[in-house]
Formats: sequence, C-alpha cells, structure tokens
Amino acid sequence: MNYRHAYHVGNIGDVLKHAVLARLIVYLQRKDKPFRILDTHAGIGRYDLTSEETQKTGEWREGIAKVLAGRPPKDVADLLSPWLETIRSLNPDGNLVAYPGSPALSRSLLRKIDRLTLTELHPADFETLSTLFAGDHQVKTIHLDGWMAMGSFLPPKEKRGLVLIDPAFEVTDEFDRMTKAVITGHRIWASGTFALWYPLKDRKAVSRMHKAFEDAGIKDVLAMELNVGQSSPDTPMRGSGMTILKPPFVLESELKTLLPWLCDTLKHGKGASWQVERIIAE
Repeated sequence: MNYRHAYHVGNIGDVLKHAVLARLIVYLQRKDKPFRILDTHAGIGRYDLTSEETQKTGEWREGIAKVLAGRPPKDVADLLSPWLETIRSLNPDGNLVAYPGSPALSRSLLRKIDRLTLTELHPADFETLSTLFAGDHQVKTIHLDGWMAMGSFLPPKEKRGLVLIDPAFEVTDEFDRMTKAVITGHRIWASGTFALWYPLKDRKAVSRMHKAFEDAGIKDVLAMELNVGQSSPDTPMRGSGMTILKPPFVLESELKTLLPWLCDTLKHGKGASWQVERIIAE
C-alpha cells in the first residue's frame, strides 16, 4: 500500500507496458463488436511530470522522453503511433509535462461501444482516479483489491477484451498471487487476453509462473523482455517483461519490429537486450 507509481511513471517499464497495451487495443478495434478492458492495478490514471514525486526520481527522462526524442523508421513509428499520439494530445505545446497511465491510454483508444473497468486499492490514488473519470459512462472505477477483481468482473458481458495486470511487487509473494489469479481468471474467461507486466528482478519466479500456466493447461502464451542495461542494487530498474495469454496473432511479429528499436533507443551502457518467445504453443 506504500507504492506510488508517480515516482516511476514513464520509465522503461512503462514504455514496454504501454507500447504493448496500445497494440492489444488496436487489435481489438478490428472487429465491430464491443470489448471491455479490466485494469486491475490502475493507479491514478494520468500523471503530472512536473510534480514533486516525478521530479524526485526523473525516471521518465530515461524512458518516454527518449522515445519521443527518437527518430524511428516508418514501420516502428506506425506501431508506436496510437500510444505516442495519446501522449502528444496531453502535451499540445510540445513540452512533456503530462503522461497517460494505462487507464488514460486505454480510455483514449476506446470506441463509443467499448468499456473500461478500473480497480485501485490505494485510498488516495483511488480518489484521484475516480475524480479523473467522474461522469464518464464508459469507465467504471472501483475501490477494490486487483486480485479480487479477477474473480468479480470476469467474464465481462461484452465477451471480448483484455485484462491488464501490473502490481507493485512490494510483497515477496506477488508472483504467486498473480499466477493464481490469472489461472482462476483464465478458467472463467478462456477467450480473453491477459497481459501481465513485471520487473525482471527474479527470473526464477517468472519461470515458476510460466511452468504453472503450462501445468494448468493454458495454451497460447507469449513472453517478452526489454533490458536497457545491466542492473545493480544501486540502479533503477533496467529491465521488465510481459507475458500475454491469448495474444493477437500479429503481436509477435509487431514486437520483433518494435523491441529492437526501443532497446537501441533506451540502452544505458552494456547489457541491453530484448527477447520475444512463444513459451506455450496454441
């Protein structure tokens, strides 16, 4: 309950998470039928990069600021466009002072027929989140533990959509919590896409999670990593990963276009690398 994402907003982890989230939503837009997004650990929704918290760490300068300053080739620029256009819309004069968290990014990409459910447990963050979306009939904000949300709001009545899961990883058993919640959620809603984000600090925990998914009989799982350099106890997070259950069929090839450019743009010394791997076949 002490974690505040404002200290880390726009960092290299957000770059991976939000670039992928935007691609997932764009794919959902391909069909005329409505979809719903469930964001289990929503935070405050939108962030002020001039605030005391964001200025204290300045992690966004090594993340989104570098992406916006880069000159991607056309194929990469096209894939990044839905995400980056959302950011630019919040910063019309060209100065980077506001950053959309996953709720604001998701909301910007909804059509009129789509819906967004946001759960957040931190009392102050939930108050900010609910104020941001007050009166928006397409968005429901709920003061609730994200793991409980998995059992409470799945499957959605729309039958299509995705679940974004990016907990704070403040507690030692967070991977175990995420694993159990996702297995339960998948059993309830096997046709839904589940997108899990995590820092690359405990690779054994990541491997255990993937093995648990396989043992549970889950099929069609894609994993990816983006490392910008070697990390140590004295450095900010340098690497993060995502695991996607039931990814769009185009996502793997899109990531193999995106991640090399992001890795080169964000690299910080030796050890920068990227990886995309289908860990469980369809």
